[in-house]
Amino acid sequence: MARKVFKYRGYTLEELQQMPLDNVIQLFPSRQRRSLKKGFLPRQKKVLEKIRKLKKESKKGGRPQIIKTHCRDMIVLPEMIGLTFGIYNGKEFTEVTMQPEMMGCYFGEFAPTRKRVEHGDPGMGATRSSMFVPLK
Repeated sequence: MARKVFKYRGYTLEELQQMPLDNVIQLFPSRQRRSLKKGFLPRQKKVLEKIRKLKKESKKGGRPQIIKTHCRDMIVLPEMIGLTFGIYNGKEFTEVTMQPEMMGCYFGEFAPTRKRVEHGDPGMGATRSSMFVPLK
């Protein structure tokens, strides 16, 4: 049984990567389309330069590297698929390998800034009110 081929709005990943950026932008949802039509911010241009530099090095035979960035408002473009990014969440860089399904999403969606709260069990030394909770 053949593996399902990824398609974004009817186009395969190879077609999207060869397509000019203006045509790809027309396929994105309205919020992403509006922000990309305004043009890239200087920090977003820096990320794109790092990507293109890394792709040139990888063609020569260099090992794949992680592109670290604080730019959480960058939109995942077809040329980023397969690369690994270190996205800053305010404390550390979260490593994210871009999948085709992530196209059109923002970097910040993949590096949550808040952790889920996991409270400890009440018991000795927790608070005055839990002093009388029977120990296990």
